[in-house]
Amino acid sequence: MAVIAHKAHATFTEFYTDYLSGHTDRTSRELHFFGSTLAIFFLIALVLTGNVVWLVAAALSFYGFAWIGHLMFEKNRPASWRQPFYSFAAAWLMYWQLLTGQVSF
Repeated sequence: MAVIAHKAHATFTEFYTDYLSGHTDRTSRELHFFGSTLAIFFLIALVLTGNVVWLVAAALSFYGFAWIGHLMFEKNRPASWRQPFYSFAAAWLMYWQLLTGQVSF
């Protein structure tokens, strides 16, 4: 697994540029997208049922698929291990950009 030194980012824009450079593998991006989509469905189930098990399922799908993508395909460490808040926001921005075609699968 590649160990890359990452500096602290002063802005989200700076972080996001680095975030995208850690998501070059198509399969990894597809896994991120799939896990995020599942998380949305699980969050809807949480709202509809009030059962917190759906929140756990959402977190597991969101992070689980992403981490599989990083560890097995990107061969790098997930950004969420370094900067969890920026990473969470960046994951949803990348999801939107994948959905709208601004970032390719």
